[in-house]
Amino acid sequence: MKDYYPTRMEKEDILDRVDPVIYGKPVGEYSLKPEEASFYEQNGFIIFPNFFSEEEVNEFNNALFSLKNAPELKEKEEYITEPDSDEVRTIFSQHLFHPIFNKLMKDRRIVDKIEHILGSNAYIHHSRINIKPAYKGKSFPWHSDFETWHAEDGLPRCRVLTAWIMLTDNTHYNGPLYLIPGSHKKFVSCAGKTPKDNYKQSLKKQEYGVPSLKAIKHLSKNTELVAALGKKGTLVFHDGNIMHGSPDNISPYDRTNAFFVYNSVENTPVEPFAAKHKRAPFLSLDDYTPL
Repeated sequence: MKDYYPTRMEKEDILDRVDPVIYGKPVGEYSLKPEEASFYEQNGFIIFPNFFSEEEVNEFNNALFSLKNAPELKEKEEYITEPDSDEVRTIFSQHLFHPIFNKLMKDRRIVDKIEHILGSNAYIHHSRINIKPAYKGKSFPWHSDFETWHAEDGLPRCRVLTAWIMLTDNTHYNGPLYLIPGSHKKFVSCAGKTPKDNYKQSLKKQEYGVPSLKAIKHLSKNTELVAALGKKGTLVFHDGNIMHGSPDNISPYDRTNAFFVYNSVENTPVEPFAAKHKRAPFLSLDDYTPL
Protein backbone atom coordinates (compact mmCIF):
# COMPACT_ATOMS: atom_id res chain seq x y z
CA MET A 1 0.00 0.00 0.00
CA LYS A 2 1.24 3.48 -0.85
CA ASP A 3 2.47 5.47 2.12
CA TYR A 4 1.01 8.98 1.84
CA TYR A 5 2.55 10.08 5.13
CA PRO A 6 6.12 8.71 5.41
CA THR A 7 7.58 9.29 8.87
CA ARG A 8 10.29 8.14 11.33
CA MET A 9 12.86 8.87 8.64
CA GLU A 10 16.46 10.04 8.90
CA LYS A 11 15.46 13.70 8.72
CA GLU A 12 12.37 15.62 9.77
CA ASP A 13 10.17 17.06 7.04
CA ILE A 14 6.86 18.93 6.84
CA LEU A 15 4.42 17.61 4.25
CA ASP A 16 1.09 18.84 2.95
CA ARG A 17 -1.97 16.90 4.08
CA VAL A 18 -3.38 14.87 1.19
CA ASP A 19 -6.73 13.98 2.78
CA PRO A 20 -9.86 16.10 3.27
CA VAL A 21 -10.63 17.35 6.76
CA ILE A 22 -14.38 16.82 6.36
CA TYR A 23 -15.32 13.87 4.14
CA GLY A 24 -19.08 13.92 4.32
CA LYS A 25 -22.31 15.88 4.63
CA PRO A 26 -24.82 16.25 7.47
CA VAL A 27 -26.28 12.84 8.27
CA GLY A 28 -28.58 13.26 11.24
CA GLU A 29 -30.31 15.49 13.74
CA TYR A 30 -27.08 16.31 15.58
CA SER A 31 -24.72 16.88 12.63
CA LEU A 32 -22.48 19.94 12.61
CA LYS A 33 -24.08 23.22 11.70
CA PRO A 34 -22.54 24.91 8.62
CA GLU A 35 -20.61 27.43 10.72
CA GLU A 36 -19.35 24.65 13.01
CA ALA A 37 -18.19 22.56 10.06
CA SER A 38 -16.40 25.58 8.57
CA PHE A 39 -14.64 26.33 11.86
CA TYR A 40 -13.55 22.71 12.30
CA GLU A 41 -12.28 22.44 8.71
CA GLN A 42 -10.21 25.59 9.09
CA ASN A 43 -8.89 25.12 12.62
CA GLY A 44 -8.84 21.35 13.17
CA PHE A 45 -10.81 21.45 16.41
CA ILE A 46 -14.07 22.71 17.85
CA ILE A 47 -15.28 23.21 21.43
CA PHE A 48 -18.89 22.76 22.56
CA PRO A 49 -19.24 24.36 26.02
CA ASN A 50 -21.56 22.80 28.61
CA PHE A 51 -22.55 20.02 26.22
CA PHE A 52 -23.41 17.50 28.94
CA SER A 53 -25.53 18.24 31.99
CA GLU A 54 -24.17 18.19 35.54
CA GLU A 55 -26.22 15.03 36.19
CA GLU A 56 -24.62 13.28 33.20
CA VAL A 57 -21.10 14.33 34.22
CA ASN A 58 -21.68 13.07 37.75
CA GLU A 59 -22.69 9.73 36.26
CA PHE A 60 -19.46 9.64 34.19
CA ASN A 61 -17.34 10.50 37.22
CA ASN A 62 -18.99 7.84 39.36
CA ALA A 63 -18.15 5.30 36.67
CA LEU A 64 -14.56 6.54 36.59
CA PHE A 65 -14.30 6.25 40.38
CA SER A 66 -15.28 2.59 40.16
CA LEU A 67 -12.65 1.97 37.46
CA LYS A 68 -9.88 3.75 39.37
CA ASN A 69 -10.57 1.57 42.39
CA ALA A 70 -11.04 -1.78 40.66
CA PRO A 71 -8.18 -4.04 41.87
CA GLU A 72 -8.33 -6.26 38.79
CA LEU A 73 -7.94 -3.27 36.45
CA LYS A 74 -4.76 -2.05 38.19
CA GLU A 75 -3.02 -5.24 37.05
CA LYS A 76 -3.82 -4.67 33.37
CA GLU A 77 -1.76 -2.89 30.71
CA GLU A 78 -4.66 -0.53 30.21
CA TYR A 79 -3.90 1.06 33.59
CA ILE A 80 -1.04 3.56 33.13
CA THR A 81 0.64 5.41 36.01
CA GLU A 82 2.61 8.65 36.12
CA PRO A 83 6.32 8.42 35.11
CA ASP A 84 7.56 9.08 38.65
CA SER A 85 4.70 7.91 40.87
CA ASP A 86 1.94 5.32 41.26
CA GLU A 87 -0.74 7.93 40.54
CA VAL A 88 -2.98 6.78 37.69
CA ARG A 89 -2.31 8.72 34.47
CA THR A 90 -4.49 6.92 31.93
CA ILE A 91 -7.11 4.18 31.83
CA PHE A 92 -7.60 2.76 28.33
CA SER A 93 -10.69 1.04 26.92
CA GLN A 94 -13.07 2.50 29.48
CA HIS A 95 -15.95 1.68 27.11
CA LEU A 96 -15.11 -2.01 27.46
CA PHE A 97 -14.89 -1.87 31.26
CA HIS A 98 -17.99 0.12 32.15
CA PRO A 99 -21.47 0.30 30.52
CA ILE A 100 -21.76 4.05 31.16
CA PHE A 101 -18.81 4.76 28.85
CA ASN A 102 -20.04 2.19 26.34
CA LYS A 103 -23.30 4.10 26.17
CA LEU A 104 -21.49 7.44 25.95
CA MET A 105 -19.38 6.46 22.93
CA LYS A 106 -22.59 5.67 20.98
CA ASP A 107 -24.42 8.88 21.91
CA ARG A 108 -26.01 10.18 18.70
CA ARG A 109 -25.27 13.74 19.78
CA ILE A 110 -21.63 12.82 19.21
CA VAL A 111 -21.85 10.13 16.54
CA ASP A 112 -23.94 12.20 14.09
CA LYS A 113 -21.15 14.78 14.08
CA ILE A 114 -18.47 12.08 13.73
CA GLU A 115 -20.16 10.49 10.71
CA HIS A 116 -20.58 13.94 9.15
CA ILE A 117 -16.83 14.58 9.42
CA LEU A 118 -15.67 11.09 8.43
CA GLY A 119 -18.23 10.64 5.65
CA SER A 120 -18.87 7.05 6.72
CA ASN A 121 -19.77 4.85 9.65
CA ALA A 122 -17.17 4.82 12.41
CA TYR A 123 -15.75 2.47 15.01
CA ILE A 124 -13.59 3.05 18.10
CA HIS A 125 -9.87 2.84 17.36
CA HIS A 126 -9.25 3.18 21.08
CA SER A 127 -10.58 5.04 24.10
CA ARG A 128 -8.93 6.39 27.21
CA ILE A 129 -9.41 8.55 30.27
CA ASN A 130 -6.50 10.89 30.98
CA ILE A 131 -6.06 12.03 34.55
CA LYS A 132 -3.62 14.74 35.59
CA PRO A 133 -3.43 14.52 39.37
CA ALA A 134 -3.32 17.80 41.26
CA TYR A 135 0.23 19.13 41.54
CA LYS A 136 1.70 15.87 40.17
CA GLY A 137 0.31 15.45 36.65
CA LYS A 138 3.12 15.73 34.12
CA SER A 139 3.28 17.43 30.75
CA PHE A 140 3.03 15.78 27.34
CA PRO A 141 5.11 17.14 24.42
CA TRP A 142 3.79 18.51 21.15
CA HIS A 143 2.71 15.69 18.84
CA SER A 144 0.21 14.58 16.21
CA ASP A 145 -1.77 11.51 17.25
CA PHE A 146 -2.12 10.46 13.63
CA GLU A 147 1.66 10.33 13.23
CA THR A 148 1.75 7.59 15.85
CA TRP A 149 -1.40 5.84 14.65
CA HIS A 150 0.00 5.78 11.11
CA ALA A 151 3.55 4.81 12.06
CA GLU A 152 2.77 2.24 14.76
CA ASP A 153 -0.87 1.15 14.27
CA GLY A 154 -1.04 1.22 10.46
CA LEU A 155 -3.90 3.69 9.90
CA PRO A 156 -3.48 4.45 6.17
CA ARG A 157 -5.17 7.86 5.90
CA CYS A 158 -6.05 10.75 8.18
CA ARG A 159 -9.74 9.90 8.37
CA VAL A 160 -9.81 9.77 12.15
CA LEU A 161 -10.56 12.16 15.00
CA THR A 162 -10.90 12.34 18.75
CA ALA A 163 -13.99 13.39 20.68
CA TRP A 164 -13.43 14.11 24.35
CA ILE A 165 -15.43 15.19 27.35
CA MET A 166 -14.19 17.29 30.24
CA LEU A 167 -14.97 15.40 33.44
CA THR A 168 -13.49 18.24 35.51
CA ASP A 169 -13.03 21.91 34.74
CA ASN A 170 -10.07 22.48 32.41
CA THR A 171 -8.34 25.71 33.46
CA HIS A 172 -5.17 27.57 32.55
CA TYR A 173 -3.47 26.04 35.60
CA ASN A 174 -4.33 22.35 35.73
CA GLY A 175 -2.55 21.17 32.57
CA PRO A 176 -5.06 21.84 29.77
CA LEU A 177 -4.64 20.69 26.20
CA TYR A 178 -2.87 23.19 23.93
CA LEU A 179 -3.52 23.17 20.17
CA ILE A 180 -2.00 24.85 17.12
CA PRO A 181 -4.95 25.93 14.95
CA GLY A 182 -4.54 24.95 11.30
CA SER A 183 -1.62 22.59 11.99
CA HIS A 184 -3.80 19.64 10.95
CA LYS A 185 -3.26 20.63 7.31
CA LYS A 186 0.46 19.84 7.54
CA PHE A 187 2.04 16.51 8.46
CA VAL A 188 5.31 16.51 10.37
CA SER A 189 7.38 13.56 9.22
CA CYS A 190 9.42 12.96 12.35
CA ALA A 191 13.03 11.86 12.55
CA GLY A 192 14.20 8.63 14.19
CA LYS A 193 13.36 4.94 14.06
CA THR A 194 10.68 3.37 16.24
CA PRO A 195 12.13 1.25 19.10
CA LYS A 196 10.63 -2.13 19.93
CA ASP A 197 7.55 -1.87 22.18
CA ASN A 198 7.85 1.91 22.05
CA TYR A 199 4.33 2.31 23.44
CA LYS A 200 5.38 1.07 26.89
CA GLN A 201 7.53 4.16 27.32
CA SER A 202 5.61 6.62 25.13
CA LEU A 203 2.40 6.31 27.16
CA LYS A 204 4.29 7.73 30.12
CA LYS A 205 6.72 10.00 28.26
CA GLN A 206 6.75 10.32 24.47
CA GLU A 207 10.18 10.61 22.82
CA TYR A 208 9.63 9.29 19.28
CA GLY A 209 7.21 10.89 16.84
CA VAL A 210 7.89 14.24 18.51
CA PRO A 211 8.48 17.27 16.26
CA SER A 212 11.42 19.63 16.67
CA LEU A 213 11.24 23.20 17.94
CA LYS A 214 11.85 24.31 14.36
CA ALA A 215 8.73 22.43 13.20
CA ILE A 216 6.57 23.86 15.99
CA LYS A 217 7.73 27.38 15.16
CA HIS A 218 6.86 26.78 11.51
CA LEU A 219 3.35 25.50 12.32
CA SER A 220 2.60 28.34 14.70
CA LYS A 221 4.15 31.28 12.82
CA ASN A 222 0.82 32.50 11.40
CA THR A 223 -1.44 31.63 14.32
CA GLU A 224 -1.65 31.73 18.10
CA LEU A 225 -1.66 28.73 20.41
CA VAL A 226 -5.05 27.87 21.86
CA ALA A 227 -5.84 26.27 25.21
CA ALA A 228 -8.91 24.01 25.29
CA LEU A 229 -10.58 25.42 28.39
CA GLY A 230 -14.04 24.80 29.74
CA LYS A 231 -16.29 23.68 32.53
CA LYS A 232 -16.90 19.99 33.18
CA GLY A 233 -19.36 18.69 30.61
CA THR A 234 -17.68 20.50 27.72
CA LEU A 235 -17.24 18.44 24.54
CA VAL A 236 -14.22 18.87 22.25
CA PHE A 237 -13.46 17.43 18.81
CA HIS A 238 -9.96 17.53 17.41
CA ASP A 239 -8.61 16.22 14.12
CA GLY A 240 -6.28 13.23 14.33
CA ASN A 241 -3.41 15.23 12.83
CA ILE A 242 -3.63 18.48 14.78
CA MET A 243 -0.49 19.32 16.72
CA HIS A 244 -1.21 19.40 20.45
CA GLY A 245 0.42 18.98 23.83
CA SER A 246 -0.11 19.87 27.48
CA PRO A 247 1.84 21.33 30.42
CA ASP A 248 2.22 20.09 33.98
CA ASN A 249 -0.73 20.39 36.34
CA ILE A 250 0.55 22.90 38.90
CA SER A 251 -2.88 23.48 40.45
CA PRO A 252 -4.39 21.85 43.55
CA TYR A 253 -7.13 20.30 41.36
CA ASP A 254 -7.18 17.19 39.15
CA ARG A 255 -7.74 17.57 35.40
CA THR A 256 -9.65 14.62 33.96
CA ASN A 257 -10.93 14.04 30.42
CA ALA A 258 -12.53 11.05 28.67
CA PHE A 259 -11.36 10.46 25.08
CA PHE A 260 -12.87 8.38 22.28
CA VAL A 261 -10.94 7.96 19.02
CA TYR A 262 -13.30 7.44 16.09
CA ASN A 263 -11.89 5.99 12.87
CA SER A 264 -13.70 5.48 9.56
CA VAL A 265 -14.69 1.90 8.78
CA GLU A 266 -13.10 2.63 5.38
CA ASN A 267 -9.73 3.36 7.02
CA THR A 268 -9.03 0.21 9.01
CA PRO A 269 -5.41 -0.59 9.93
CA VAL A 270 -2.90 -2.35 7.74
CA GLU A 271 0.69 -3.19 8.69
CA PRO A 272 2.45 -0.36 10.57
CA PHE A 273 4.18 2.12 8.27
CA ALA A 274 7.17 2.81 10.54
CA ALA A 275 7.37 0.00 13.10
CA LYS A 276 8.08 -3.72 12.92
CA HIS A 277 5.03 -4.66 14.95
CA LYS A 278 1.71 -3.09 15.91
CA ARG A 279 1.24 -1.66 19.35
CA ALA A 280 -0.65 -3.55 22.04
CA PRO A 281 -4.22 -4.53 21.07
CA PHE A 282 -5.83 -2.10 23.52
CA LEU A 283 -4.22 0.79 21.59
CA SER A 284 -5.53 -0.37 18.22
CA LEU A 285 -8.76 -2.29 18.72
CA ASP A 286 -9.71 -4.81 16.06
CA ASP A 287 -13.49 -4.63 16.37
CA TYR A 288 -14.45 -2.63 13.28
CA THR A 289 -18.19 -3.02 13.81
CA PRO A 290 -19.86 0.29 12.85
CA LEU A 291 -21.38 2.18 15.75
